[in-house]
Amino acid sequence: MSSLDQLSTFALGSRSVRRLGYGAMQLAGPGVFGPPKDHDAALAVLREAVAAGVNHIDTSDFYGPHVTNQLIREALHPYGDDLVIVTKIGAKRGEDASWNPAFSTDELTAAVHDNLRNLGLDVLEVVNLRIMFDVHGPAEGSIEAPLTALAELQRQGLVRHVGLSNVTATQIAEGRRITEIVCVQNMYNLAHRQDDGLIDDLARDGIAYVPFFPLGGFSPLQSSTLNEVAAGLGATPMQVALAWLLHRSPNILLIPGTSSVGHLQENLAAKDIVLTDEVLAKLDGVSAA
Repeated sequence: MSSLDQLSTFALGSRSVRRLGYGAMQLAGPGVFGPPKDHDAALAVLREAVAAGVNHIDTSDFYGPHVTNQLIREALHPYGDDLVIVTKIGAKRGEDASWNPAFSTDELTAAVHDNLRNLGLDVLEVVNLRIMFDVHGPAEGSIEAPLTALAELQRQGLVRHVGLSNVTATQIAEGRRITEIVCVQNMYNLAHRQDDGLIDDLARDGIAYVPFFPLGGFSPLQSSTLNEVAAGLGATPMQVALAWLLHRSPNILLIPGTSSVGHLQENLAAKDIVLTDEVLAKLDGVSAA
């Protein structure tokens, strides 16, 4: 029996996935650009994740670019029937490793075909449209044109389900008028909780919420309260932060990333941490602080 077999699940489109998944971004080189420092170690992390019961992997062909998808294919293809690979489009990398919008119909079409080729798939299970009006966070603006282009690729049978990333509530409502939205991927963690209301709204509608940077991303979470709670539980602060997210709402699907097998195992062990009401009250105060 794999270590995640008893973990709760949530619907992701027409599939059901365990709520602790894996994000492949950190498998690329520094700045999510270029090849990994240790190719064999990257393959080992992917294989260990699946062996442990992870059946939701998040990636993108602009990680590297192309690097993480090619690693996923090398490590895991042919894929198990229960594995759901979610990718995203809407950005491209400059030669200086910059992150740039790629919203035109031609760019989005090319991105879907790049993902299909590098992952070795005939259809992409879920494609998130990453909105790039502001690289650092959601910014208002119509997403009708790029989402309509992605919906056309869905009608062609290249994409099964559509999600949105880096979006506002207004953009989600606009998107749902164009096509079914099965997940939303925004920045959210114990200290950055601007989407609290949105998460609850999506939960009521059965839509998955997938927080990126669940552990703080390029600036890891730092909190004396978190450290104290972790010490009392005999866990790491990052394990407690993940456990809090699992408790926060049943529609939250986690995709913490790492390039280390040991760190992967630590992340997955967060499912075993029990948070009492008293501990939750302390942790809920971290954002206010």
